[in-house]
Amino acid sequence: MSESASPTWLALGDSYTIGEAVPLHLRWPHQLTRQLNFSNPQYLATTGWTTRDLLNAIPETFFSPPYTWVSLLIGVNNQYQGLDISLYPEEFMNLLKFAISQTTDARHVLILSIPDYSITPFAQDKDTAKIQLEIEKYNQTNRQIAEEYGVHYCNITSISQQVAEDSSLIAEDGLHPSGRMYKLWVEKILLETPLANFS
Repeated sequence: MSESASPTWLALGDSYTIGEAVPLHLRWPHQLTRQLNFSNPQYLATTGWTTRDLLNAIPETFFSPPYTWVSLLIGVNNQYQGLDISLYPEEFMNLLKFAISQTTDARHVLILSIPDYSITPFAQDKDTAKIQLEIEKYNQTNRQIAEEYGVHYCNITSISQQVAEDSSLIAEDGLHPSGRMYKLWVEKILLETPLANFS
């Protein structure tokens, strides 16, 4: 990347990264990079993807490294589909290794915790206590791996739980975050990481 080129962002994940149920400009990677005057982010994210789906898509995708920053948010569909949680650590670690390989420094990788969808209208006919407990276990795993590799970690799960008191934080589908919730994620990311230095 030349000195005059805008900083770049690679966003890896699932529906929470691709912004299911909100317009493109309200996705959190778009909101964040717009604030920082980055180029528009490159996405490799699809609604419904598990860690395995994301891994399988990587060889079929064209990338332009090194990216200034790379983000990774993945795992909710492993939980939702009832996959064995023992599959998650190795697959998540492999995804993180790939994310690190796409930038010049592990400190330019950002991991986000998995939101807690047990609070949403979508989940109210399901075992919400089980959902919350399992997501907590997934987040314990991805946080531990993030710490081992020295990358940044932002816990946005508590923000997702505010849906119980504020319905404006949920999209019209009753499941995914609204643009307003994504804005809160961005504010926390900027507060807790060195990204504000790019603004």
